[in-house]
Amino acid sequence: MTCDSKEAFIKAHTVQAVPPAVPEIVLRLATEITPLWQASESFLDESGLPPPFWAFPWVGGQAVTRHLLDNPVLVHGKRVLDFAAGSGMTAIAAARCGAASVEAAEIDPMAAAAIGLNAADNGVRVVVRMDNVLDLADCPWDVVVAGDVCYEKPMAEAVFAWLRRCAASGAEVFMADPGRAYLPRTGLMRVGAYTVPCSLELEDCTSREAVVYKIVG
Repeated sequence: MTCDSKEAFIKAHTVQAVPPAVPEIVLRLATEITPLWQASESFLDESGLPPPFWAFPWVGGQAVTRHLLDNPVLVHGKRVLDFAAGSGMTAIAAARCGAASVEAAEIDPMAAAAIGLNAADNGVRVVVRMDNVLDLADCPWDVVVAGDVCYEKPMAEAVFAWLRRCAASGAEVFMADPGRAYLPRTGLMRVGAYTVPCSLELEDCTSREAVVYKIVG
């Protein structure tokens, strides 16, 4: 599947909108979960791609993005990685806050296409990398950010171990979580909290508090 066909699909099945907690950033988002999911099934099945998680502004991602926009000194002039970037929302925020360079790690090709479109729509440069950064021996970034990555046990354990290695190597690492089941109980320092409006189609409530943590190596 070509990049052009991915971009065409994204443009046809999303609208440009702003996440509730991050009105400074415009993203190509699904207005309702079911139509995009149904439209995606045959397209994604034929292409071997995962479901369109990139089309929704998840609560944890909004919280860590809000935290950067409210505290731009955290990333200004620094090399930043947005891990499991989805729509690229947090990467875009880092670029807008004056980061020296911004990379978005995302293994879903459709998400990678969405990040490219969203970055262009916001007038910033974000480099998408599709390798598995968890396999890297070092951490070549000054700041690593992640939102809402603790919803599956194996992923949460692998990601948190890697994030702690990044922190131990000297990077500042921030992760936001809205109370997912597999949030680690140690190695976290609370640095902020945000109440984020959300859809009942994605969560079991109309708003949820997401806590931003700094990870201790």
